[in-house]
Amino acid sequence: MAASAKILDAEKPVPTEDWTIVMPRRGKKSRNFNKILIPDQQREEKPWTPIDFETDPLRESKLMQKMQICIQKLENSEFFHSFLHQMQNPDMLAMFLNVLGPETKMVMVMYGIGSIESFEPPRLQLSLAVLMKRNFDWVGEIEVFDPIISLTECKVLTSLGCRVLSINEQGRREALKPTLFFMPHCEADLYDNLLQVNWGVDKLNRIVLFGNSFEAYEHHVSVFNNSDLVDSRKHILAVRRFTKEFIVSTFSDDFFRAFHGSSWHFFGLNPETDLQTLDDKNYIIA
Repeated sequence: MAASAKILDAEKPVPTEDWTIVMPRRGKKSRNFNKILIPDQQREEKPWTPIDFETDPLRESKLMQKMQICIQKLENSEFFHSFLHQMQNPDMLAMFLNVLGPETKMVMVMYGIGSIESFEPPRLQLSLAVLMKRNFDWVGEIEVFDPIISLTECKVLTSLGCRVLSINEQGRREALKPTLFFMPHCEADLYDNLLQVNWGVDKLNRIVLFGNSFEAYEHHVSVFNNSDLVDSRKHILAVRRFTKEFIVSTFSDDFFRAFHGSSWHFFGLNPETDLQTLDDKNYIIA
């Protein structure tokens, strides 16, 4: 599978006004992020375009104003200062740099952002991504996808320096280079898709994942002991033993809905690790 999907470019003309699809350089409603079980060679990647194509300069301006207010609110918050302090902790910073290796930039891929026009939690999540890029020179280009985002949201995302994917990758992006996956509050299947397509030592070691706590998933499964639950999370559960997790504290009600239950995840696997024989606690990977 390709390292990245196609990108929507808001600067050039197509179906409506100034919207088009361009090829990349090679090398929270219920969303259509269902798990893909068919072989890669049989999977068709169909171009995605926003369902809501109605937009105008006033609507875009209002949303941009909402985003600017949200970015400023987050930047001045105790939560963000704590978040920055955690990322700058020597132990955690060393883990970021270890994933980065000889590269100078780590692309950020945001899945499942939701509607930034309709709800504040998605605006706060996007604000955090934007502020991370502003504060850390190793954070590279930000790529975004959610099947529910509108044309207005696409244009505002582009104005904020993000690139909107034109393909629903279903979370199945191969980490062929260091990649930060920004996925707070995504469905478990989306995390499992990501791990499945990167189920190898080299690829997992190129990933940094910001999203729902894997430790919490493991605890949930141990309490309910449901086979369907295990099956939908089997890669999450299997990789837990190799995962270094840093919990993100949300001590403010203003940011609880956007970030509660979120953690940083790093996968420190040595080259001899045999991922095909992981069967501890019956978490068997075929």
